[in-house]
Amino acid sequence: MKRPTILPCLPAALALALTVTGKPAFADTGPAASVDPRIGTGGPGHTFPGATVPFGMIQLSPDTAMPDFKHAYDHAGGYQYNDPTIMGFSHTHFSGAGHSDLGDVLVMPIAGEVKLDPGDATKPGSGYRSRFSHDDEVEEAGYYGVKLSDYDIHAELTANRRVGWHRYTFPAHKPAHLLLDFRPSIYDYPGKVLWSNLRVRQDGTITGCRTTRGWAPGRVLCFAMRFSQPLITRALYNRETNVTYRGFRGPGNQPVDQDASSGRALEGVFDFGTLDKPLLVKTAISPVSEANAIANLDQEGQGWDFDAQRANATTTWNRALSIIDVSGTAAQRTQFYTAMYHTMLAPTLSMDVNGEYRGPDYEVHKADGFDFYSTWSLWDVYRAQQPLLALLRPDLSSQFVRSLIASQQDSPFGVLPIWAYQGLETWCMVGYHAVPVIANAYLAGVRGFDAKAALKAMVSSATYSAYGDLKDYMKMGYVPIDREPEGASKTLEYAYDDWSLAQMAKAMGKTDIAREFEKRSTNWRNVWDPKSGFMRARLSHGEFRTPFDPGSAGYGTDYTEGNAWQYSWYVPQDVPAMISAMGGNAKFVAKLDALFDTKVDPAIFKNVEDITGLIGWYAHGNEPGHHVAYLYDYAGAPWKAQQRLKQIMDTQYSGRPDGLAGNDDLGQMSAWYIYTALGFYPVTPASNEYVVGRPFVPRAVIHLQNGRTFTMVADYLDDAHPYVRSVTLNGKAVDLIHLRQQDILKGGELHFVMQAAPPHAN
Repeated sequence: MKRPTILPCLPAALALALTVTGKPAFADTGPAASVDPRIGTGGPGHTFPGATVPFGMIQLSPDTAMPDFKHAYDHAGGYQYNDPTIMGFSHTHFSGAGHSDLGDVLVMPIAGEVKLDPGDATKPGSGYRSRFSHDDEVEEAGYYGVKLSDYDIHAELTANRRVGWHRYTFPAHKPAHLLLDFRPSIYDYPGKVLWSNLRVRQDGTITGCRTTRGWAPGRVLCFAMRFSQPLITRALYNRETNVTYRGFRGPGNQPVDQDASSGRALEGVFDFGTLDKPLLVKTAISPVSEANAIANLDQEGQGWDFDAQRANATTTWNRALSIIDVSGTAAQRTQFYTAMYHTMLAPTLSMDVNGEYRGPDYEVHKADGFDFYSTWSLWDVYRAQQPLLALLRPDLSSQFVRSLIASQQDSPFGVLPIWAYQGLETWCMVGYHAVPVIANAYLAGVRGFDAKAALKAMVSSATYSAYGDLKDYMKMGYVPIDREPEGASKTLEYAYDDWSLAQMAKAMGKTDIAREFEKRSTNWRNVWDPKSGFMRARLSHGEFRTPFDPGSAGYGTDYTEGNAWQYSWYVPQDVPAMISAMGGNAKFVAKLDALFDTKVDPAIFKNVEDITGLIGWYAHGNEPGHHVAYLYDYAGAPWKAQQRLKQIMDTQYSGRPDGLAGNDDLGQMSAWYIYTALGFYPVTPASNEYVVGRPFVPRAVIHLQNGRTFTMVADYLDDAHPYVRSVTLNGKAVDLIHLRQQDILKGGELHFVMQAAPPHAN
């Protein structure tokens, strides 16, 4: 997912004794030890391997490239596994997004001569970047280490919620420097930095802010940085062209000041002489001000014990991941806990220790009794990642909902976030999918937020006529393709969002609102074409747009990041009616089979980067089809769902760096894996129902926050027994289609017995 549709426009962790290489002398034994942050850093996964804690503000990670915006897609996470060099370590990253930005406050340790530009990755020594080897990398939950071979520097990173911690071990015979390059960011282009400033304070603290016109225009990011060793010298540079500052005309390699500088192309070089012990660096960030960044650093960056911070990060991850105890092979545990890890990287804390945050109106606000979170890839995460967190962490889900409501109340348009980060809106993708996030949380029993304010915010978003041609949708019952691109997708997604809103209104006794949005939820019928057998966009006069090619995809077509084959199944709110419209169970199953079995040349989608992970027309690397394999259950063919789920799990996930078939999209791909491994999936968030599939781990125990446990057990689970023979819940046979939320929250045991042959063959 990447393109905007409109523009604004528990065991305690063991103490870790380090060897010279930075690897632990003995390993932690908790679930964090099974996490492999390399998974997804190659191919289209777009994850990052660096240090962070669950939902933390800091994502401190290496950047192998910060290319211009035309070539930024492959480096949306800042790091690509096959790149040969590291250009530095920055403090903010998206995990698995289909669009790039962030990469704030880039630093690079340098031994010896300092170069001020990163240089060419294919020409060693041409700049400050350094070669590295994967053999010298250590990636763990909450920790990253690497040897920068061109400098013989051992770099280590860890983090807590608001502070990134660095430890750099320099060679003893060369002078040690730290370069701060305040120019680049992921999704870079000339003129992106609107303004920036750097300052060396009297106590040696380095502070600064910059304003960028990236994906979220006008974003402000400030920082405060301190060193464990005293500065010997320092120099600030303004590399901007055609600028004269205190007699210096840039760009050039001469410093413009030692204490403060402002402009659009700033760098700082901080010199420490030769060191006989590691240099430690700690950096806090703030979306508000330098003063707030200093306060964040003062409160959460006390002391200089890097190993203690690393151990604390490990403990934090062990506590977060141990919500589910999974049994299985080492490979199964790695895949499962890495997926869980990825589901806990967003949304991210976007609030300072004093409660201040920046809202979508660009103003500073103060949270009243809650933590404000942002980084909302809502087109993706409403499907499974947010329902998973509502189940596992209702305490955090409540904070997320309060953050969404606060954003709507701060919005100059009165709408909930669409795709937001650090409080600011990008208007990327389609739908108003904060609505099902809130509805699902409320109906799942999450409380601690103002339900009336939430419903008001939901209705405000669903009736904001300027967004995505909602004006015509509310008047005509569909989005006309001659007035708005991707009309079929928008109609289908709006209709589902409307249904979820109606469910919450109904649960709150707001019958008039429920009735209005229940009616709107049937608008999917207005884009159903029984003649072609596909969902299609209509023109404003009512006819379907022609010519029609069900394989056509891309911006300007009827669909968002998909085609007719991939989007025609999107009626999660009324699957039986969709099956009926398609001719009944047999025809529905036959069409599903055609979806998966048709031979498709991937080159068809060469200009649509997000359509990946193809199995026939099915594209697991993108979200619109994530529920599709489970639809076989509704048509009386659960064994076919089980076949397809195994096909997807076997081909779209692995433990390699390229082990994700598409963008992880802030944890959605990984949440699909978690649910599917457990044996059930939320086809219709806000329904309080899960569709039963088949398990992929032999045993899992969910430790619910209500004090109960829910256990899944699978007998005879192996490749020779891929089909479900029976399912029982607390010893009683269950409906092979649905498992209810209340069944899980009551605790108990879901017991699968697997068999070799599909049941229809018996």
